[in-house]
Amino acid sequence: MAQSGSSPIGTEPPARPPAGMDAIKIGFDGDSLPLRGAGRRDVPPDLTHESGGKAGTLPATFWLVGWGLVIVVLLASFAIWGPEMEFPTTVSRTEVETENGGTLVLEKSVREVIGGAIDDAVDWVTREASWLFDGLSSAVAYSLVTIEDVLKWIPWPTVVVALAFLSYAVGRWRMVGFTLFALLFVGFMGLWENTIDTIALMVVAVVISVAVGLPLGVLAARNRVADNLMRPILDGMQTMPSFVYLLPGLLFFGLGKPAGIFATLIYAVPPVIRLTNLGIRQVSAEAVEAAHAFGTTPFQLLTKVQIPMALPTIMAGINQTTMMALAMVTIASMVAAGGLGDNVLRALQKNQPGNGAIAGMAIVFLAIIFDRLTQSVAQEQQERRSAG
Repeated sequence: MAQSGSSPIGTEPPARPPAGMDAIKIGFDGDSLPLRGAGRRDVPPDLTHESGGKAGTLPATFWLVGWGLVIVVLLASFAIWGPEMEFPTTVSRTEVETENGGTLVLEKSVREVIGGAIDDAVDWVTREASWLFDGLSSAVAYSLVTIEDVLKWIPWPTVVVALAFLSYAVGRWRMVGFTLFALLFVGFMGLWENTIDTIALMVVAVVISVAVGLPLGVLAARNRVADNLMRPILDGMQTMPSFVYLLPGLLFFGLGKPAGIFATLIYAVPPVIRLTNLGIRQVSAEAVEAAHAFGTTPFQLLTKVQIPMALPTIMAGINQTTMMALAMVTIASMVAAGGLGDNVLRALQKNQPGNGAIAGMAIVFLAIIFDRLTQSVAQEQQERRSAG
């Protein structure tokens, strides 16, 4: 006799992962997802408080005591300090005698103390690990120069025809027409070389982001402690203003393209980590149990079951990382990273809205082309999985 509430034998296919520009920022609550890709399990209903009241309600005495405490603190603050009270931020106060016999009071605030400690730590890391930053800078610069030289060596008609061919495979003739128009627009506006520089920056940043993000996403999916540690860090990385990322890149690598790549890496890596984590966790429990029944090792389970089944979601994460990398390499022109961002920056500095609009349109065209190309890969993987 079947028990009530038991899970059915068949499971519905997982929802199609978000893709394209509609899912620039991805987030989820890891507590609501199972560990080790074991699929979703039944969650018991929310329990009410022991008082028997409705979940989330508080007794009236709590509100009376709470508001009473607020009133007491308010009256005490007015009586002791008065209105417009300021925070006590001064840590130390030093009196220094001046040459004319006066006294100068020097105050040091909490922010100055903490900021000075951070500055000292950054100086120490930059000095002691200069060999590491110099090596990374050389490797990144060599990769960028190689890609730029190869793309600039290839005649531009070849590049246009190749991208048009890929566009036909993705979106047929409408996408081909858009790609031809976009590339010819970029070329005849004199932005071809800067576009190649932007593509090189984006390719290197995306490759590094995927190489770093995929293992971290797998680790977060298979280890709850790692997931709990990564989640607030990723939240901060996605909510921090993008201009802030230029500061560590500038401190560790100085002006140039490596600093832009480093800033782009911090900005663009969260989506691939989150969606890799999400995709592996959403693998059905039946598939995992069947793999265990055949005696697969954890590595075989990951590479032959979980990653292939989570590939559409992972590709959606790579798509979003690509879009965010393109957005950041444009901002990275402020640290001399080059590319189309230089055209936008110079237009702003010289108050030339026409040149700024043309460079901005070139960036938008480039984003649409790469978005459609990477999104098509995710859709193809989803269709293969549904058909299989």
